[in-house]
Amino acid sequence: MHRNIKVLKWFNFFTHFRLYAPIAILYFAQVSGSFALGMSVYAISTISAAIFEIPTGIYSDLIGRRKTVILGTFFAVLFAIFYAIGLSYWFLVIGAIFEGLSMAFYSGNNDALLYDVLYEQDKKDQYTEWLGKLSSWFQISLAISAVLGGIIGNYSFALIMWISAVSQIISLFLSFFLIEPKIHSEKSGNLYLHLKDAFSNFVRNRKIRLVSITSMIIFGIGEAVYHFQAAFYKLLWPIWAIGIAKTISNLGAFISFRYSGKILDRIKPAKLLLASNIYSRIINIFSVAYPTVFSPLLMTTTSFWYGSARVAKSTLLQKEFTDKQRATMGSLDSFLGSIFYGITAILLGSIADKLTPASAMLIAQVVLVPTIWLHWKLFKDKT
Repeated sequence: MHRNIKVLKWFNFFTHFRLYAPIAILYFAQVSGSFALGMSVYAISTISAAIFEIPTGIYSDLIGRRKTVILGTFFAVLFAIFYAIGLSYWFLVIGAIFEGLSMAFYSGNNDALLYDVLYEQDKKDQYTEWLGKLSSWFQISLAISAVLGGIIGNYSFALIMWISAVSQIISLFLSFFLIEPKIHSEKSGNLYLHLKDAFSNFVRNRKIRLVSITSMIIFGIGEAVYHFQAAFYKLLWPIWAIGIAKTISNLGAFISFRYSGKILDRIKPAKLLLASNIYSRIINIFSVAYPTVFSPLLMTTTSFWYGSARVAKSTLLQKEFTDKQRATMGSLDSFLGSIFYGITAILLGSIADKLTPASAMLIAQVVLVPTIWLHWKLFKDKT
């Protein structure tokens, strides 16, 4: 096994070992004073990521994958510390900006790093399998941290925030053990030409546009809903139990990522994306329209599609991306999704403040229904 793959395995684990993750919206709302301001922390981090998406993607392609990971992890340490301090809403804002910068360095780069490693070993046909295996490590990390976060967070939000900061420091240490792929030994210095070429490929390729537009909508709304779930779950379950629901969800995603390679050998990526979307819409709409004590458990079942769907999307895009602009084009794909998410997160929090968390969740799920048609178009194009 290549050393980078070994390092990425543990890097993914510690990067996502965030005890605050399952109940972060409760912490953010407590510090800021409202759901709208609490969700705005997520929005700021994602918009910050969008602003830095393109330059960090270009940096990765021109300067190197390893340096990009190190920088991303450095800013991850900073955001975790500012979140942990949490003296006021503005400390959360500063942390959110650093988190966005960290996400931007990771976005596009880490998948491209894996692809480059396999390409050098003439194993790029194993990309789907290895992406699923490595991604499963951050899901098992989230699962473990969700249980601990729910239990400890019931007594102290501050403690789970500081433990999460320590895990980011460990990730920074691990990042220095990565090896730069040789494929980047020759680099161009013309940033504008590099970006122009990547954007032209994005515009000309219909498959990239269709996958990106659909994923932009699903990411923007779906991710906002995921981060807001704790506010809905709190209406039905005690805080300590919320971590259990999140753990089940993360374990489902772990299984989905772990076996995504085998699943996608049997089911074409476009078909899997369509099936995943249909199932998620039915389950989520029913769960929030008719909320019961079983709703959180029912909603966790959608996670069994999550990992395979993520790998399916990445597989479709990586096959269409060019080698020289692989990370840059990945960042272009993430850019619109990040902007859309930032807007959606604030709207979702505002609706919850004016109506109820359940109403906000239901509206979001109904808005996602048209994406089924977009995935159908993609499926028809690929058949």
